[in-house]
Amino acid sequence: MITSTTFALFTGTCILLALTPGPNMSLIVANTLAGGLRAGLTTLAGSSTGLAVLVAIAAAGMSSVMVLMAAWFDYVRWAGAVYLIILGIRQLRGWWLRRGGDHVAVAPTGVTTFAHGLLVSLSNPKVLLFLGAFLPQFVDPRRDALPQLAVLAVVFWATLLLTDLAYTVAIARARASIDMRKLQTLDGVAGGLLLVGGLVLATARRPG
Repeated sequence: MITSTTFALFTGTCILLALTPGPNMSLIVANTLAGGLRAGLTTLAGSSTGLAVLVAIAAAGMSSVMVLMAAWFDYVRWAGAVYLIILGIRQLRGWWLRRGGDHVAVAPTGVTTFAHGLLVSLSNPKVLLFLGAFLPQFVDPRRDALPQLAVLAVVFWATLLLTDLAYTVAIARARASIDMRKLQTLDGVAGGLLLVGGLVLATARRPG
């Protein structure tokens, strides 16, 4: 199957990718700052579900789907960017209206944050195109490719999930020790992160 050296290199690369700022990270961090651990975890659950779909497509070698996604790259990308920017504007508007008061925003939880994570994850076609080029680099051409791709896909998804979970929990714990006034500031920070995530997605380019 896959050698220990290849496995270690692949896992390390996945961790670095997970820590690279992007629209998913922006949304998870923003919702965690605004609503705490529950909001962060439900957002993470949604984004991980979307990632699982994209990883499964890439690992299965559904070239026709990937070609379709490539053709619609800009449309999907802009839809996701606009969605994130709208969320950011709403968050910033709420923070502006509440500034100076004694309460902070109650972030959406449950189905809403799950849907946010899922939609943002699926609206980033660069992930699918990247995986189509990334996974084969770690496949031994002398062996059956499909089992190797299946293992790599699962490792990729699990590594990103665990890395995202680690920083979500860390941010939630830090947030719990912050007083009310500073929590209000975090509402504004969360809105800014959503705008940044939208801009990152809007400026994404097709992998070469």
